[in-house]
Amino acid sequence: MTESQVECYSGHTYAQEPCAFVWQGRRCQVARVERRWRAPEGPAFCVRVQSGDSFELWYNERADRWTIRSLKQDTEQDPKQDKEVQPKMRDFIADKIKIVPPSGIRRFFDIVATMQDVISLGIGEPDFTTPPSIIRAGIASLEEGHTHYTSNSGIRELRVALAEHLERLYGVSYDPDTELLITVGVSEALYLAFAATLDHGDEVIVPQPCFVAYNPEVIFAGGVPVNVCTNVENDFQLVAAEVEAAITPQTKAILLGYPNNPTGAVMSRDRLLEIARLAEKHDLLVISDEIYDRLVYGVEHTCFPTLPGMRERTILLGGFSKAYAMTGWRIGYAAAPAAVLGAMRKVHQYTIMSAPTTAQLAALAALKTGEEAVQEMRAEYDRRRRLIVDGLNSIGLACFEPRGAFYAFPSIAATGLTDEQFSEQLLAEEKVACVPGNAFGQCGSGFVRCSYATAYEKLEQALERMGRFAQRHG
Repeated sequence: MTESQVECYSGHTYAQEPCAFVWQGRRCQVARVERRWRAPEGPAFCVRVQSGDSFELWYNERADRWTIRSLKQDTEQDPKQDKEVQPKMRDFIADKIKIVPPSGIRRFFDIVATMQDVISLGIGEPDFTTPPSIIRAGIASLEEGHTHYTSNSGIRELRVALAEHLERLYGVSYDPDTELLITVGVSEALYLAFAATLDHGDEVIVPQPCFVAYNPEVIFAGGVPVNVCTNVENDFQLVAAEVEAAITPQTKAILLGYPNNPTGAVMSRDRLLEIARLAEKHDLLVISDEIYDRLVYGVEHTCFPTLPGMRERTILLGGFSKAYAMTGWRIGYAAAPAAVLGAMRKVHQYTIMSAPTTAQLAALAALKTGEEAVQEMRAEYDRRRRLIVDGLNSIGLACFEPRGAFYAFPSIAATGLTDEQFSEQLLAEEKVACVPGNAFGQCGSGFVRCSYATAYEKLEQALERMGRFAQRHG
């Protein structure tokens, strides 16, 4: 029995279809998968390779590691292989990478990709196509020859338009030359924020449940995530007293992600003011990921740097993916005081250079022409939101009212199943895909994320299927 890297058809080591692996220094091509099952640690397979030999492969999801065992009897072993001495090689993978498990969301996507007639409530992106005026601007940019680098900070016209946009919406002012940076999605902006501000061992308070990248990106930057649980009793809003209890001399920042993925929670202004007072009291940086700021329903979004004293100690992150249905364009931004923004730009210029020119010009068109489309999409999300929340509650899956993003986060306690069991069995029995809450941290256990970024009619079908499932398992 040995550990080895396994190649899979999807390109991920944790995929569901192994195609090749290394055994005793040789690459073995899988001829067929003869049997598959699920072990406690993850998926397992019995495979036959092109030479005719059979092997068992087990994947440990938490450790991100494959274990391989040859089914060949010892008596059948090639004596030459027994004498072969394999050269020793050090383990080149950094410990900080090893301790981060693969995304639980991606694992479910890999499973869904192998099935037919699945209604997916798992994907975290709009089902709308980018509005036509934005697409036309992207095409025109290519036809006009805008295929070169921009400045590191991004096209100035876009930064000026973005500054005007933030001031118009929230009354917060940023200098487009020194305090705004265009990034490759909010994911890059998030990494830049950590890379530019964290020294080794600095702690960041991260509320859970949260976007799957938050803890790993803190770790990749050398920091230490300190998770503070939110709960349904407080509508998954962060409680200042619990944050303060987690603050230590090593705490450098608080990360906020509201409106929230996966819960759909929105922080009230009063609760945000309490967090602001903590940041001031303990001299902390606040990193506020507000990618879903335009998708709120029946409440006002509070932009964190607009709170008293917070502009100078906040990194504001935002983007175009969710509100303008531009996930594939990969365009986001960071806004921060000049000194902090300058440090982020330094990391950006050495790792990325500049965000894609075509996407930047499309984003400029979004700010100029996309508002009507934003309002139309938000209205449709709100219609779906009411359907799914009422539907989940009616079938016995208690769901608080999410006020932002496009996610519902129901409890599955009534079924007696864990969130992983619920998600896997629902997919197998009724072909509805949702994501177990623990994919967003242990504080999400006992819940599942259901995205309503899918057609209204499909949501109705999904609820019907989930109703049958809940009745059987209730």
